[in-house]
Amino acid sequence: MKNMLSRRTLLIVLALALPIAAWAGGGSVILLANTGVSFDTGATSNSNATGDIYWNGSSITFIGKAKGAVLPGFTGSSSFGELSQALIQDFSTLFATAAISSGSLPAGSIFGLITNGGNYAAAMVTSISAGSITLQYVTYVTVVPTGPQITKIANNYSYTPNGFANSGISPSTIFTIFGSNLAAPSTGAAAGLQPSTPAIPTTWNQATVTVSAGGKNFTPGLYYALPTQIAAVMPAATPIGSATVTVSYNGTSSAFAIQVVPNALGLDSYYGTGSGLITATNPTTGALYNYTNSAPLGQPVVFWGSGSGANSLDSDTVFTTSPHPVNQSTTQFWIGDVQATVLYAGSSGYPGLNQYNVVIPSNAPTGCFNSVAAVVNGVTSNFGLLPIEQGGGSCIDSIFGITGNQIASQSSQINVSSGSLFLFQSTTPGTAVGTTQVNVGASGNFEQVTGSFYGSSSGLASIGSCTVTLTGTGGSTTTETGLDAGTITVTNPAGTRVTLTAEGSESPVLAGFYGAQLPSTFIPSSGGTFTFNGSGGANVGPFVASITFPNPPLIWTNQGAAATVIRSSGLTVNWTGGTAGTYVSISGSSSSTAGVSGMYTCIAPVSALTFTVPPYVLGTLPAGTGNTTVENSTNFATFSATGISSGITFGGVALQVNTNYN
Repeated sequence: MKNMLSRRTLLIVLALALPIAAWAGGGSVILLANTGVSFDTGATSNSNATGDIYWNGSSITFIGKAKGAVLPGFTGSSSFGELSQALIQDFSTLFATAAISSGSLPAGSIFGLITNGGNYAAAMVTSISAGSITLQYVTYVTVVPTGPQITKIANNYSYTPNGFANSGISPSTIFTIFGSNLAAPSTGAAAGLQPSTPAIPTTWNQATVTVSAGGKNFTPGLYYALPTQIAAVMPAATPIGSATVTVSYNGTSSAFAIQVVPNALGLDSYYGTGSGLITATNPTTGALYNYTNSAPLGQPVVFWGSGSGANSLDSDTVFTTSPHPVNQSTTQFWIGDVQATVLYAGSSGYPGLNQYNVVIPSNAPTGCFNSVAAVVNGVTSNFGLLPIEQGGGSCIDSIFGITGNQIASQSSQINVSSGSLFLFQSTTPGTAVGTTQVNVGASGNFEQVTGSFYGSSSGLASIGSCTVTLTGTGGSTTTETGLDAGTITVTNPAGTRVTLTAEGSESPVLAGFYGAQLPSTFIPSSGGTFTFNGSGGANVGPFVASITFPNPPLIWTNQGAAATVIRSSGLTVNWTGGTAGTYVSISGSSSSTAGVSGMYTCIAPVSALTFTVPPYVLGTLPAGTGNTTVENSTNFATFSATGISSGITFGGVALQVNTNYN
């Protein structure tokens, strides 16, 4: 049942993303009065001439070439966890050698700095008194140590972080090693497998990888080896359990611990990010499906990935013309909320690369953002998005009022500028047991992102689909640049007008984000039309936009079902009300004690009055505490302004409960 594609198509599928991970260190330190610390080494001193900062009991002074400043708009552990080297660098224009007084350093405040070693660092005040100050800090080392350094290992396609049910590397999987000084710089040889090459080498650019497991050493084949990244194939004979990975090039790296698991599938995504548009091809022509060439209902497509499990019948390093199935009988594919027929699941012939021939169900949802996920032996893959239409062609998404041609046009641009306006009412658990609180607010986001980031967005879902986002420990890289849209107001049906507050005017990263806390009566139960007015600013011209709120409001009738969720059993949500023609989003999140968190979002038409979040979605979240939210959202409306290529408005009424995920 399988169709082998042309090698040209397979080389497209094998094209691998090359993110560079910065090494970070940090910890916590208690500084007594007249004590300093170096954020490069963590060493403290009683001298005001060594280290990076000095605490004299009433202020922090900077030592030597070090300089810094309090980061505006950032406070608390949540904000601290969002910091990355790139974000700290964005604030570096504020950094100065002037002392920071204790009055500017309450508990929870965060300051950034450049150290004497030339590295970027940030510190959060966890407690402060006249006698001492306690700091939690992180330092991003820009001077790379000599010798190979491994910072991260992940499935080459999903990039799933550690701590989740679908983490780990299975035998016969392509995995990626991130770090520095991993291999010699390329001398011009192509990074990927060449059509004339029957095998992949075990040494590439002078780099060799060793996997140690079960008392044995294994040498994987390499698809490429670069100074910052290596792609290797986990040998099929690697035993399940704890293992370590080392890289040898001008020395040998420290052993990096991983977990070898029976299977943990990663599906290849179009932009190589592990999310967003999925890589899917026509089994006959090899053509890629995308926003302007949707997959047709009822027809077979081919998905690509790695991690179905050990394939001992085929070689770890040599291409074969007679590939074999791998866990085909236990492989499921879900297109939206409909299970698809799997014609073939297994090796593609290329070492570590899996092929999945799947028929798009004739009753699958259509639109631009239909979710795709696979389940192998009960373990769910990463989630991707696939445009689907009855006869193919450019997709049309009813929720977002957007076409595939529009998405493709913006995705191909170097940068995409857009704006969104959101009005919401949420009822959440109160601080006292059994109580609730109502929050009403408005927000506006005007930003510029790269076209590839826009195209790979994983936060969208068509009706009948679910998406999942998993977050590991550590910071993230900021890809947005805010756009100044001037003064923005919102007016309700009764004529009450409120001005949204502009955030982050000190930084181009935060500028362009607006918000307002509104009176609890701002959105009447009868709904109505709300109008946003923008005066125009340095980057965005004047605009007028409106949102029509639903009537009657949605009522979540079985909130108690979400108090405790058994992830393997799914969650059924029932509701009444909501305006005809709109939709309902069911979302939830959980965090574990290990510091990882995940969230899901499912979309259903309001007319359905019920939706069951399937076990394969909930099973990706870590066991822990979190919440479940049911929201009736308005249909998206558009607005235009000079300086942005698209503008959308929408609103929502949300009900949230606390949830234990077991």
